[in-house]
Amino acid sequence: MNLLQDLQERLRLALAGLVSETATYEAMVKPAPPRFGDYQFTCAMALGKALGRKPRDVATELVQQLDVGDALETPEIAGPGFINLRFRDDWLARTLQAIAADARLGISEVSSSQTQTYVIDYSSPNVAKPMHVGHLRSTIIGNSLVRLLRFLGHRVISDNHLGDWGTQFGMLIYGYKHFRDDEALQADPVREMVRLYLLVRNKIKEEGGEDEDAASSPTAEACRRETAKLHAGDPENVALWKMMMPWCRAELDRIYRRLDVTFDETLGESFYQPMLADVVNDLRAKGIAEPSQGAIIVPFGEDQPPALIQKSDGAFTYMTTDLATIRYRVEKFKPDAILYVVGSPQALHFQYLFAIARRWGYDRVKLEHVPFGSVLGPDRRPFRTREGGTIELESLLQEAVDRARKIVDSNSPHLSESERREVAEVVGIGAVKYADLSQNRTSDYVFSWDKMLAMDGNTATYMQYAYARIRSVFRKGSVDTDGLRRDAPLPILKTPQERALALALLRLEETLVAAAAEYKPHVVTNYLWELANAYSGFYQNCPVLKAETDSLRRSRLLLCDLTARTLKTGLDLLGIRTVEQM
Repeated sequence: MNLLQDLQERLRLALAGLVSETATYEAMVKPAPPRFGDYQFTCAMALGKALGRKPRDVATELVQQLDVGDALETPEIAGPGFINLRFRDDWLARTLQAIAADARLGISEVSSSQTQTYVIDYSSPNVAKPMHVGHLRSTIIGNSLVRLLRFLGHRVISDNHLGDWGTQFGMLIYGYKHFRDDEALQADPVREMVRLYLLVRNKIKEEGGEDEDAASSPTAEACRRETAKLHAGDPENVALWKMMMPWCRAELDRIYRRLDVTFDETLGESFYQPMLADVVNDLRAKGIAEPSQGAIIVPFGEDQPPALIQKSDGAFTYMTTDLATIRYRVEKFKPDAILYVVGSPQALHFQYLFAIARRWGYDRVKLEHVPFGSVLGPDRRPFRTREGGTIELESLLQEAVDRARKIVDSNSPHLSESERREVAEVVGIGAVKYADLSQNRTSDYVFSWDKMLAMDGNTATYMQYAYARIRSVFRKGSVDTDGLRRDAPLPILKTPQERALALALLRLEETLVAAAAEYKPHVVTNYLWELANAYSGFYQNCPVLKAETDSLRRSRLLLCDLTARTLKTGLDLLGIRTVEQM
């Protein structure tokens, strides 16, 4: 049930006699401040200006034309022309009763005519080195969008575009040839690969290089030579690459399992390497690309620098690989949209990429960069270790779980060792995810352990605790939840707290639709916070197991069950698990 969509449709019909284009005014349906009602039509002022009439007169006519059916009380006009709307309590109750037995909580899927096919490109780490905190946002934002769009009924292909063909592998190959420990390699090849990468990286830094591309470092130059040999098909380096790939992938997959993140496609740059020459040739044949000082470029006019798609030494660029990827995805999946969940600093790259792709003929697929800000430390600089290095994602997750374990141990001594270990894992990983997803993705945010693991406030820990607390009500009362759902009572909404909770529960679908439309998971977290607050007010003022009558007890139990299920659904769409006890 989408309350907002229902009201927009009622407004559309009421507007039919006033204007021919109604979409602009339909968008002016908003939740109302509680003292005014549930929702407001705020379009009378804009309509009055367009029609040359007094807004309040327009509002009066809209109210006369509005079909309230059995859902709405008589609308009220306030101020210069706000139309305040309030759903009937009996309609809210019947609607909640109807969705109680529905596993989807009454959330409809898009119609077949509205179903879109999305390819979502996210995470995309370099295979040859450990994932770091910089990969966090892409991975969990992308995964939440996959979950959300699928839940709403769209076809979604999640694609992890791995960096498995760049200088990082040259570093690994160089490290393997010069510094490997055969015993360590035999015992744990994954850990040995991590050690070799870090050793070579630190050696480059000691030689005055800032990164693997540093011109001042002899080691960096040696790594580039190993990379060039790999790209040229050198048998030894290709064999080493093939040997290392499964080890490196195993390390990534271990972290993805911990994050509960999966992909439909995991194709690296190496997969597209054989296609790149044809991409360049096709762009040249169509007059899109041209030679320039021995390289191949795509010009963008006098005021903008060109895009480089093949270097003068014959090497291809990320731009070339991304163009090959677009062609492959369009031909294989025939998507309506390809979303790239990548940090904001890459905006210019995608601007160029999409422009070239459209000129190349891929102008029917929607290409969209879904940018996000950075994770900052307390000093509001990029989040790093005390030594100034980039924090590895694995160590970040483990610290979150370790901190959560201390909280669980102090608050839940009744749980067994295995239960506390599981709860700590769920709470710790959930805290990291929720702290990120609760931010507007376009903004930077400051990483704070204390805030993200707080038992109060808009945190995963609070949401998970609210869910567990509701489940404890059912255990304490020995309530058959399946029976309650099958034979759902008609909720009794006599108190303001019961009604506020009922209304909040029915706002789930409009929230999910809004979050999907803007690719913004924080719309969901904001909703969960509001729902949890509504439940808190209900729980404090409305006895459940000790309700005055059996019918009131069953009514309130149903509201509790719907709240728990809604919290669980919302958290699951964010990739966050729940536990029955905390």
